[in-house]
Amino acid sequence: MRYIRPLVQTDPARPEGALTLAGGWCWFDRVEVLRREAAPELLPASALQEDELARLTAPRFPVAGLTMDVPRIMAILNVTPDSFSDGGQHEGRELANALALAEVADILDIGGESTRPGAVEVSVIEELSRVVPVVEALRAKGCATPISLDTRKAEVARAGLAAGADMVNDVSAMLFDPAIAGATADAGAPICLMHAQGSPETMQDDPRYTDVLLDVYDHLAERVAAAEAAGIARERVVVDPGIGFGKTMTHNLALLSRLSLFHALGCPVLLGVSRKGFIGKLAGEEVAAERMPGSLALAVLAAGQGVQLLRVHDARETRQGLRLAAAQWGM
Repeated sequence: MRYIRPLVQTDPARPEGALTLAGGWCWFDRVEVLRREAAPELLPASALQEDELARLTAPRFPVAGLTMDVPRIMAILNVTPDSFSDGGQHEGRELANALALAEVADILDIGGESTRPGAVEVSVIEELSRVVPVVEALRAKGCATPISLDTRKAEVARAGLAAGADMVNDVSAMLFDPAIAGATADAGAPICLMHAQGSPETMQDDPRYTDVLLDVYDHLAERVAAAEAAGIARERVVVDPGIGFGKTMTHNLALLSRLSLFHALGCPVLLGVSRKGFIGKLAGEEVAAERMPGSLALAVLAAGQGVQLLRVHDARETRQGLRLAAAQWGM
């Protein structure tokens, strides 16, 4: 099997014949062909097979009503006491903080269960009590910003979607609770499928891969196929390589350096790196809340690789950074 990674560009000097990536703001005219047990090979895009080209160039369908022709900001709202960066900070202020985020973000991602390394599972009842009231209150206030549910559980997904949420963001890619596929399909909602090795309790103990880039790609390809089998059309699937979920710093950097490979799945790509531990290690910043500059740098770099959805804590700062980058890209 060969894996096709477009060498993505945003340079204004676009050569004749270059192809638009996923109907968005980037282009490519060459690809890197990857194989297991073989050296990478560079080819002109014109050498690709028709189906390979189609996966890379077909415009992505809107996600939760958002077109995928510009980078979109997904603002994190953790209504939990123990999330690694902002746990407990929203207690008693969930609605006010959510409304403020909705003014600058394209979509809100509301989660009631921490999945940080070492986190323990939260009961369905507890997670429901944290998430659903916030969704209901936002809609009661007239907030029209799309809402994503950061959950692994079918009951939470079903109740949250019924309360007015638009999307499911499952860090287990429907493996923790397979019934979440049916809940999502029944609602006609999009779902984000993330790669994770192991559970939050143990995922950072000793993660290992044969080839992290290709292993993560294959896993996501399998989970996209599982979503389709469950009645969720590929056009409603988003993929996330799961930076920091069962991965060492070396694994994270390998994924980020060839991030554009995941466009070959034919789905919008989401990246969540905001304030994560490897940023702190590289930048020498132990306090998670002080890692905004590094998080912003990676968000802009990811957008330059055509990533459509950026899951961030610092929505306002990310918006400013993307505006500056977009001006250079002619957007």
